[in-house]
Amino acid sequence: MIFENGDRLVFAGDSVTDMDSTEPIGEGNGLGCGYVRLVDSFLTAFYPDLKIRVTNAGINGHTSRMLLERFDRDVVSLNPDWVSICIGINDVWRQFDSPTIPEAHVLPEEYEKNVEEMILRIKDRVKGIFLLTPYYMEPNDTDIMRRRMDEYGAICKKLADKHGCYFIDFQAMFNEFFKTCHSSYIAWDRVHPNQKGAMLMAKTFLDACGFDYQHKA
Repeated sequence: MIFENGDRLVFAGDSVTDMDSTEPIGEGNGLGCGYVRLVDSFLTAFYPDLKIRVTNAGINGHTSRMLLERFDRDVVSLNPDWVSICIGINDVWRQFDSPTIPEAHVLPEEYEKNVEEMILRIKDRVKGIFLLTPYYMEPNDTDIMRRRMDEYGAICKKLADKHGCYFIDFQAMFNEFFKTCHSSYIAWDRVHPNQKGAMLMAKTFLDACGFDYQHKA
């Protein structure tokens, strides 16, 4: 596995990262009830020999614009060894649930600039950066909001390739899951996962880290 003893892993994002965590920074009992807590739990259960510090810097409702504004305070200043960025759902969602409020919309060009600026601010300070795609749990890829979300996922892939980041495609993972189960089984609003959905996200993240489920301390 890529993590080492004493590493600090900071998860930055919106509500799907936040999931009722302590704001602006959550640790321990303040990690929330989503995939970040599950990642922490699995690391502790399977790698008790590695004291990995997990921090949740997700805030409900935030866009990439909002995350960038607080990135130095909530991410850079924590001196992390690893940073995970999962942002963009609200950048897209506001275009559809608030179409008459254009100042709340973060269009693709700005989104790319925002995410790249985050990468550049932390890139030379950490061992690695994870870019996790925004997603919409809609199996029909011709759905207008799903099509738009896929554009933002493609931007994440582009930036991950450009800057040597770990790329984690949550949308592709959910697409595969929906070949068997309907999206309502894990998220009624097609965005906020229940514990089953959070487990899928945590497993996908850990698989990208070389997590060994047979590891013995």
